[in-house]
Amino acid sequence: MTTEPKPHRAGFVSIIGKPNVGKSTLMNALMGERLSIVTSKAQTTRHRILGILNGDDFQLVYSDTPGIIQPKYELHNAMMSFVYSSLEDADVVLFVTDIYEKHDEEPVVERLRKMVDTPILLLVNKIDQADQAVVEAKVDYWREQLPNAARVLPISALEKFGTGELLDLILGYLPEHPAYYPKDEMTDKPERFFAAEMIREKIFKLYKKEVPYSCEVEIEEFKEEETIIHVRAVIYVERASQKGIIIGQKGAALKKVGIWAREEMEKFFNKQVFLETYVKVNENWRTDPKALNKFGYKQ
Repeated sequence: MTTEPKPHRAGFVSIIGKPNVGKSTLMNALMGERLSIVTSKAQTTRHRILGILNGDDFQLVYSDTPGIIQPKYELHNAMMSFVYSSLEDADVVLFVTDIYEKHDEEPVVERLRKMVDTPILLLVNKIDQADQAVVEAKVDYWREQLPNAARVLPISALEKFGTGELLDLILGYLPEHPAYYPKDEMTDKPERFFAAEMIREKIFKLYKKEVPYSCEVEIEEFKEEETIIHVRAVIYVERASQKGIIIGQKGAALKKVGIWAREEMEKFFNKQVFLETYVKVNENWRTDPKALNKFGYKQ
């Protein structure tokens, strides 16, 4: 007796939520790979990053998106366009909140209430940092706020609690469809993108206040050889004073960024990396459409 092969399922899963609720940590946990940079600072993610999870009979295309904010300038507008475009083609939405949420994301909640044909899984993250009563209160609150959500689930992306059940739920909602991408692909982004993101992550971790938000990283050269990768990167800032801060006294701060980023790249690419970093000023790039286009923020 022969058994019928399982139908192949494929679809797009949009991960959305406010800054710092753990969206990138969740995607990395679901993927089993560190594709999205993670820091303790808000608004770390600026692009829509696809993570492609493949199985014999399924392909899940996750979208890690920037945190939902009220835009203040052109960069923010571009970031929010990535969020809303991810909702347009989503087969499943993962709306991530956490136990600290102040419940002020009404514009996106209102949009989700209107998405009656798309399964929404509402995830209350960071439950490892709260007692049971707090978690239950948050879950009850969100059941009232988003009654059309398919499920409200308490999870801990950091501890990977509930992520196995979540994966099974997502697969159950995916439509029958051939794979959208070759089965050996893990993301839509090139290696240059991840090299730049690793440098940007270290900037967020090393510098304080506004400086990390004023920085953008461009990879001028990414040359891969058999045993080594040569990377030349430019860190752009908005003001000359920020350039001095990035470089630090006698270049010490920039050197530290380079060492940390190189170590991260070598783990990610599994190859020795020779990294050169430079700092340049591109005044007010966050409000300059030409600069934003150059840095890949225009869709």
